[in-house]
Amino acid sequence: MSASVQPNPRLRLLLLIPHLGGGGAEQVTALLARGLSSRKYDLHLALVTQVPNVAEIASARLPPSVTLHPLGARRIRSAALPLYRLIRDLRPRLVLSSMFHLNFLVLLLRPFLGFSVPVLIRQNGTASSAMGTLPRYNRLLYRLLYPRADRVICQSAAMARDLANNFAIPEGRLSILPNPIDFDAIRSTKPCQPDVWPDSGPHLLAVGRLSHEKGFDLLLQSFSLLRQRFPSADLLIAGSGPEEHLLRAQCRSLSLDSAVRFLGHVAAPEAYFSTATLFVLSSRHEGLPNALLEAAAAGLPIVSTPASEGLVELVHRQPGVWLATSPTAEALAAALTTALTALEPGQRFHHAFIEPFALSPALSAWETLIDRFRDDVPTAAV
Repeated sequence: MSASVQPNPRLRLLLLIPHLGGGGAEQVTALLARGLSSRKYDLHLALVTQVPNVAEIASARLPPSVTLHPLGARRIRSAALPLYRLIRDLRPRLVLSSMFHLNFLVLLLRPFLGFSVPVLIRQNGTASSAMGTLPRYNRLLYRLLYPRADRVICQSAAMARDLANNFAIPEGRLSILPNPIDFDAIRSTKPCQPDVWPDSGPHLLAVGRLSHEKGFDLLLQSFSLLRQRFPSADLLIAGSGPEEHLLRAQCRSLSLDSAVRFLGHVAAPEAYFSTATLFVLSSRHEGLPNALLEAAAAGLPIVSTPASEGLVELVHRQPGVWLATSPTAEALAAALTTALTALEPGQRFHHAFIEPFALSPALSAWETLIDRFRDDVPTAAV
């Protein structure tokens, strides 16, 4: 016999991320948990690889209406059983997952749950560009699993085209939604002290995970070239990651120790926006990076590599944005030189291209998509 399911006036929504305080995917999901309507949704947030402490929860500013489920797995692939049990016991009306390896896991688990539940997955990068840095079987997993999702959410039309053309994702399963950015929080953050900068400037700020795709090695090479024209330029790099040791060694080899400062993981990099001359994105490939959007929300001049088709479409010919011609140290140095030559001290810009990412319109767009699945009530197991 089928067990009856009592209707819930609020849609029970389960959000999945590895942990709090991570990169863009984690930040977006935490902001959704914080900003989606608690009147419309019974919000649950599963932290697959973390048992957070009080400080981490406070930093994420999660309201009491959000129920946390810290699974504490050592890694994503070892979380299958606790995640299966959570979804089976919680019986959500909708699951939203936000990182590709976690997306794979939840799509693999869904046939074994015993009831139907719509699964929305968020793609947090241009999939084909990342294939060179991932095991070869990931391409097969994209092609086999992603079409099973009820919706694949992308941040740009270019990202959606990439999934449709290279991984056979039906266009009807693809949606384009903006990352929500809390403009007010960014603009009201207490600024850091000016003495954090190693030299007299101009001051360059970069934010991101210290990994190969983020191109910080290219940034250091380009910064070395830039110092020939601007000898008092300095650079702050906010982020941690597996290449930190190599990047510090590269700094020493380029004699940049006194001009470059590694900040490690920074919970609120926006504290450095007001004293920075410009923000620089050096990535080899990206989706649509939150760090750039947040810097734009603060009005910072931006210098970027053409890290993705979607990024180029967003910022091409925009005032206050200088795009390098290629993701190389020489092209990035040329773009930085052009920008610094043109900028007035302390100059800021109104970046109109980020208006769709403002909290209210972005959350409204997400809720419109989520509400399409409101009537898909899970079917109880026999």
